[in-house]
Order: sequence, then C-alpha cells, then structure tokens
Amino acid sequence: MRAAAEGRAEFLVAELNTQVIGYAYAARMPTLFAGGTVLELLELAVDTPLRGRGTGSRLVRAMQDQARHAQDVEITVPTRRAADFYRRLGFTETAAYLKWPSPPPPPESPAPAR
Repeated sequence: MRAAAEGRAEFLVAELNTQVIGYAYAARMPTLFAGGTVLELLELAVDTPLRGRGTGSRLVRAMQDQARHAQDVEITVPTRRAADFYRRLGFTETAAYLKWPSPPPPPESPAPAR
C-alpha cells in the first residue's frame, strides 16, 4: 500500500454490494530500454464464481487509465495462462519471462558451547 501511495505501484479493487470481488496490483519501474516507466501488472484476481462477467476486463482498463495518467510508456504482464484474455484487451506477446527461484538461506548453525 505504501508503494501505491508513493506512486511506485497501483492497487485497484472491484466491489459488488460493498464486498471485494477482485483486485489488480501493478508495480511501476523506471527503465532505460523502454524510455520511461513501465507498469508491470503482477496480480489480477476475481472471485471464481464471478469470473466471465467483465470485472477483470474493467480492472485492466482502469489500470490502463492509471498508466496513461502517470505517463507510463507501457504495461507488461508476466503470464502464459491468461495470454488470450490479455490479447483480447489489446496486449501483444513480446517476450517470455525467465525466473531464478532464490534458494532459501542455509539454516543457522547452533552457537558454539562455551
């Protein structure tokens, strides 16, 4: 929430009858290659029984409005499963994400007996 308040992220919530039914979270990153800030949509969720009714699309469009207002140069979405959904909203596939899962730190050694 602090990142959103400081303009480094966007957090949007969808409500129905005062109940949260979905949300979108994106982080804003300055880039050299893209020539400005990029808004990366990291999470988009809609309650399962309410999917297919346009809530996710409205959240993405609202995120696009936020990006335009902030003058971000683009929105990126790291996804494969939902690629068709984003294509319908005008997104194009440009890259595949690679990730390196950081291994957990080694367990701490017990302190030597004195």
